[in-house]
Amino acid sequence: MAAHPGPGADHCGGHRRVSAPTDGGQLDTLALWCGALVAVASAAGLLWRITRSIHRLVRHVEDAVADWAGTDEHPGVMARLDRIEHRIGAIVHELHPNSGTSLRDAVDRVDQRTARHLDPP
Repeated sequence: MAAHPGPGADHCGGHRRVSAPTDGGQLDTLALWCGALVAVASAAGLLWRITRSIHRLVRHVEDAVADWAGTDEHPGVMARLDRIEHRIGAIVHELHPNSGTSLRDAVDRVDQRTARHLDPP
């Protein structure tokens, strides 16, 4: 009875052929290339995220500058502040007695008439 060939042996034509052992250097090289590929992919992903973040920041800064300066359809910050100051000035004008046309003057006139009506003669 013939002996059974062991692991790593090939039985071919009655001759026993032993396969070459796996070279540890090839596995090391493969592991090195896989590690390098992962490192390059990670660096590319990180670079993409940084570039995207910078792009968003620049876009927000451009929007803020455009909002400050204003456009034809949308006035800038200084023009809006000027308009607000004008409106507040008009409101303040109505709250203080002046030439008889303010809201305060009208309230004072109504108060005087009501007081005369309620006071006995």
